[in-house]
Amino acid sequence: MALIMRMPEVLANATEAIIAKWLVQEGDPFIVGQVIAEVETEKALVEVPAETVGILGKYLAAEGASIHVGAPIAILLADGEGQAEIEKMLIEAGVDSAAPVPAPVAPAKISDQGDRLFISPLSRRLAKEKGLDARSIQGTGPGGRIVRRDVEAAIVGNTTSVKAPVEHAAPIAIPVGSFTDIPHSGMRKAIARRLTESKTTVPHFYLSAPVLADDMLNFRTKYNEWAPKKISITDLILKTVAASFIDVPHANVIWTDSAIRQFSDVDISVAVATDNGLITPVVRGINHLSLAQLNIATGDLIDRARIGRLKQDEIEGGSFSVTNLGMYGTDEFSAILNPPQSAILAVGAAKQKPVVIDGEIKIRSIINFTVSVDHRAIDGAVAAQWMEAFVKRFENPFWLAI
Repeated sequence: MALIMRMPEVLANATEAIIAKWLVQEGDPFIVGQVIAEVETEKALVEVPAETVGILGKYLAAEGASIHVGAPIAILLADGEGQAEIEKMLIEAGVDSAAPVPAPVAPAKISDQGDRLFISPLSRRLAKEKGLDARSIQGTGPGGRIVRRDVEAAIVGNTTSVKAPVEHAAPIAIPVGSFTDIPHSGMRKAIARRLTESKTTVPHFYLSAPVLADDMLNFRTKYNEWAPKKISITDLILKTVAASFIDVPHANVIWTDSAIRQFSDVDISVAVATDNGLITPVVRGINHLSLAQLNIATGDLIDRARIGRLKQDEIEGGSFSVTNLGMYGTDEFSAILNPPQSAILAVGAAKQKPVVIDGEIKIRSIINFTVSVDHRAIDGAVAAQWMEAFVKRFENPFWLAI
């Protein structure tokens, strides 16, 4: 029986998404579970699998088109069905059979920049990752939009997809007070919405601790001298966080409308900075992973986060996040919770500071850790016990060898 395939709600509260690529051609059969299309959301590239066996009869949305959730995007046929069923479904969907598939509306002109670049967020990220000037790529998507295939063609040297660079006028003096409005990306809007919701609806409280880091840093140095693949300080922090939840299991929870949900395994989000904003892929089952396994899992997620290749289930779930600004020299900071998670650990830089040890002033490497906590789910005493366990384990890393 012929069916209308509609744009799924691949991201909670999203109102629209972009058809990044059709993976089944018109007229081709597909099986249950086969990926029919890739859909680009505000934060990830999501695969849309087939729920039945069938044939893709007709596209109702072009690659690169931004489509509202629930809107028709394709007609799916059963074996033996054909044009008659397609025409019937077009009438049901309210689509003119003679009309082309919908294309996105071309953006407005910007007087001081020429034509605004018409490119999908995914294609923009891929071009930047490969060191390509996106303005030199000829778009073949709807309305001249640059889509992923155009960037991929440019990468392999397909000159038919590349136009000559545009010559720009010589720089001119910019008057005081001038500005440029940079339109919000879908990801930036999502970040703003979620963080505003978190800060205004979740009762945050904060615990901070300056932690002696010399032994952990030395452990990492010695480990990397022998290990085939070097681990990062973030790997060690994640492992310590997971172990601290084993010490204080009542902290491994989230708040729901009807209950406190306590987890038996430890799934932790890692904050990753991308060109379009912050994204937090989830490393799952850290309590079951060795340091080497954790390093591989984390590295893979971070690499794919930066080029927009995460799947939807890889950015959902978890009870805790880790965000590290130490590489920028930040001494300490407080982070905003990532709902529905109940806590987030902010990591500062390791810096040499004077400390008092056994009544004497000594110079030691100190890292400032600050945990932001949802007071609905975790009481202050429980959070303090968790922080105590974290500090003890981080300052005495010998348990990692057990």
